Formats: sequence, structure tokens, C-alpha cells
Amino acid sequence: MSRINDETVSAIRDRSDIVEVISSYLPLRRSGANYLGLCPFHQEKSPSFNVNAPRQIFHCFGCGTGGNVFTFLMRMEGLTFPEAVKRLGEKVGITVEETPVTPADRQRRDQRERLLRINEAAGAFYHRLLLEDAAGAPGRRYLRQRGYEADMVRAFRLGFAPDQWEALAGHLTTQGFTAAELRAAGLVREGRDGRGDRDLFHNRLLFPILDPEGRVVAFGGRVLDDGTPKYLNSPETLVYQKGRTLYGLYQGRDAIRHSRTVLVVEGYFDLLALHRAGLANAVAACGTALTADHARLLKRYAEQVLLVFDADKAGRQATFRAMDALLPEGLTVKAVSLAAGEDPDSFLASQGTEALQSRLAAARPALELFLDEQLQLHGDGIEGRARAAEEVLARIRLLPSDLERDLYLKQLAARTGLDQQLLQTRSGRAVTARAAPRPVSQAPRHGEDAAERTQTFLLRLMLVNERARQRVSSEGTTVLFSSPPHREVADHLLAMADATGNLPEQLLDGLADSAAQALLSGLLLAEDQLNWAADPERIFADCRRAVTTGALRQRLVQLQELIRTAEREGDLPAVEKYSLELLDIKKNL
Repeated sequence: MSRINDETVSAIRDRSDIVEVISSYLPLRRSGANYLGLCPFHQEKSPSFNVNAPRQIFHCFGCGTGGNVFTFLMRMEGLTFPEAVKRLGEKVGITVEETPVTPADRQRRDQRERLLRINEAAGAFYHRLLLEDAAGAPGRRYLRQRGYEADMVRAFRLGFAPDQWEALAGHLTTQGFTAAELRAAGLVREGRDGRGDRDLFHNRLLFPILDPEGRVVAFGGRVLDDGTPKYLNSPETLVYQKGRTLYGLYQGRDAIRHSRTVLVVEGYFDLLALHRAGLANAVAACGTALTADHARLLKRYAEQVLLVFDADKAGRQATFRAMDALLPEGLTVKAVSLAAGEDPDSFLASQGTEALQSRLAAARPALELFLDEQLQLHGDGIEGRARAAEEVLARIRLLPSDLERDLYLKQLAARTGLDQQLLQTRSGRAVTARAAPRPVSQAPRHGEDAAERTQTFLLRLMLVNERARQRVSSEGTTVLFSSPPHREVADHLLAMADATGNLPEQLLDGLADSAAQALLSGLLLAEDQLNWAADPERIFADCRRAVTTGALRQRLVQLQELIRTAEREGDLPAVEKYSLELLDIKKNL
């Protein structure tokens, strides 16, 4: 991809006043050198959102979000970094020009743009057929039967593929697109036995799938007769990866951002039904389970995810798979219970909006439901409770908040009768007695455990002490930092130091990871108030220990899974081998 010139980024940042930008979204009041307000990224009653004008950074000491003016705009508007730079560039009167790209980059960019143009042309063709053409009459009739009017059709740019095999191929060919390009876009199938290419979609109602910028990247099609499959989606292409795309996000992003809650459903009509009922803060996966990329995408807009899946075994399994992807991002994940055989579309049709809103309000944490199911599945015997505990512990480890982990460990101990300290040790999150104390003037970082706090102290030391940076460089960040965001910040500080060892004023530039940006912004804002009294030697020793211990605990989790797999397969020698290694690791821990 093309790249924006660093000097342009710096010029736009220098001309952009972060206080002015953030004030256009939320009220701020001055407090000394900083400005305070209610955080737009989580619900709070007392302001913990801090904007520092001299450093041009922000940080929320409640939820841990932080960064610079570009980061703020990216989170508020769901933009990519280049999009945020261009948006601010327009505001301050700087034209953003992209640096020259390699021939391969240029070719890939041109291919992407060409595919997007093809998809737009296909979407317009199918949309016109549905609205105006006689060939689209079956689609119009079907939508009327389900209660959808023209305004909904236009809002979601719905279309119809006629009962012809070469309608789209013929139309796009007259628009100047080649057969090879249509195949690359996944819109046609290559013909056989001398026949021409055939349209992928045939006699189907079509749902254009848009990216966050509102561009058509793919289609989903529902058959209107007894044909199979019932739903057919575009294949993955250069512009469409289903594991990174969510249907309805473009239409619902403002409602999601405003409510900080997103409803995740399984089907296209489920999503349309929610919008028709006034619940626009919804998305649907495109025929796949939620992924980590989906979770990171949702994190831009929401804090809480309500999973509204079908009330059957497959729906419960989908709920727990989604939970596994969402929890590591720090999102609150709840499951909405519907009656057996119901989905959001049918539930709204039979019981109405108020009934669904009541179900949404009664949503339970997905991890609690998983605990219930595992205990029921494995039974009340000793082995059953142990297996259930292992399954639940694997999910508790996904939680980034130590407070949440402790609360779930207490609940698990109460439900299984197991010792809480044992469960805490098994969770791999036991508190380290030798962790460096936190100065009273420094607020704890959201979700930070003892090992991470020690690494935060080392980063703080690196900020104020050149010799500490030299020592970290000598020992290596992989030896001293087990937390990826901490390690990224450490690498960044080492890379940013100039020939004399000093750090520049603008330290947040070049940090792509939001967690790393939040971590560094918090350290920078706390710098002036920090009463530094920790022991550097102890910090270095504790960081080394955290890396070693983390690796052992990770291997412990792997061994537990390997033992379970070997037991299921009856491989006793493997069970013995892994068990001996597991005992050795426990001894070392």
C-alpha cells in the first residue's frame, strides 16, 4: 500500500490542537496544565479522561485508552490511520500526498480499485433490477411479504439476481470489464465445455456487503425457491475477507458508537429486522464465526457486545466461539436468551420490539453461561467438576482485567468446591509477592496484573533514565518484557532515542498498536506527578522472572491440552511423557 510522508503527518499533527479536536466531541474543563472530561469510550460519572495540551496527548485513567490526536479520531470515527491523517489534513488545510509506491504495490492498489469498481457496478445493476425492472418482481414480492418497504431496500442497497445465468456477466462486459476481472471479483464462475462464464448469483435476493467506508466488497444471496444452498456468499477476494468484515457495520456504526453497545446476529434478515425495529446498533457475521479481527474492529466502536444467536445447540456453540474471540479485547460479552426455535427476526415478528428489549436487558455474561453449561455437561462427579473447571479456566485466562479474573475465579471455586488459591495458580495469573510497589501518585493501568505493573515500572525508568535504556538494549526486550504492548513500547523507546541517547518530545508517533499507545500515553501523563522510589535492580530481576514464568505457564496450558488429547486417543505413552513434563514445570514454578 502507499504511504503518507512522515513530514506531512508531523505538519498536520503540529497544526492540530488536540484540545480543540476533542472539545468538538465532548465538553472539557481545565485542570492545571490538563483538561478533564467524561470518557467517550466507557461509561463513567466522574471524569477520568485527561487531555494534555503541552504534550498533545490524551489518556483515560478509567479504561486505559490513550494516544494522540490521530488515535482519538480513529477511535471516535472508526477510521484507519491514513484516513484520520487525511481528515485532519482537510481541517488544517494541508493536502495529503502519498509517497511513490513500488510497481508491485501500485499494481495491487490498482487491482483493488478495479475490483471495488466492479462490485459497485454489480451492486447498482442488481439494485436497479430490484427497484424497477420486471425481472426483479419476485424479489419485490418476497420483501413485501416480509414487510420491508422501499426505504429499507435503499438504505441497505438490496438487489436481485434474475433467473438468468449471464445477466450480470453480459452487463459488466458492456461496461468495459474483462472476464478475468469478473472472476477475480468472485461474481462469475468460469464456463465449461465451451460455454461462457455464468453468474455466481441466480434467482436470489442480494445483500451487498459494505466495508466501513461504505464500499461494496461482496454479496450475500438468499434463494427464493427450494434451491440450495439457502444462502450463498461471495468468495474471498483481494477486497473481501469474511473474517475481517461485518455486515451492517457501515449502516449501524453511528448507533453503535453512540450506545457503546453492539448486537451481533447471525443472519442478514436478523439484522434488517433489528433496524426496522429501531435497533440500529447491530452487525452480522458474513457466514463465519467471529474472529479476533472482528473483535478488534468492534472495539473501535463499542465496549459491550450482546450476542443474539439462534436458540439451539449450534447457536450456543456460536455464542461461546464468539466469546473466545471477544474477551481478549476487553469487551464485555453477554448472551441474549431467546425461546427455542427463535431467531431475532422471528422473535420480533411474533413478540415485538418491547419483548426483545426486555430480553436484551436481561442478557447474561457469556462466561457465566459457559460455566453453567460446562458443569451440566461434565456432571457433578469429581472428574466432571475438574474437567469443567479446566474448560472454564481456559476462558478466564482470556480476560485482560485482573479484577474480572478474580471475581470469576471466586465464582468457579464456589460452584465446584475447588480451592480458590489452587484455581488462581492454575489460571496462570497468581499474584507475584515480589512485584514492585506502585507509587501512590500513579493510578493503576486498567486490567494490569502484577507482572505487567513491574514491566510498566521498567518502561517508566526507561523514560527518565538513559542508562536504563542502554541496559534494556543490552539485555534485550524479549528477555525483560513478556507483555506484547510493553515490549512494543520498549522497542519504540529504544528506536526513538537519538545519537545522544535523548528521547524526542513526540513519542507516540510510529506506535501502531492501540494498547501500546494507551500504555505510553498513560506513562507520559503520569510522569510529572510520579514520585519515583522503586528499586531498579529489583525491577530488572522481576521482569526477567515474569518472562520466564510466563513462558512456563504458557507451556503448562499447552501440556494440559496435549494430555487431554492423548487421553481421548488412548495414547498412554504420550500421556505419561506430557505428565512428567507438566510436573517438572509445576515444580519449577
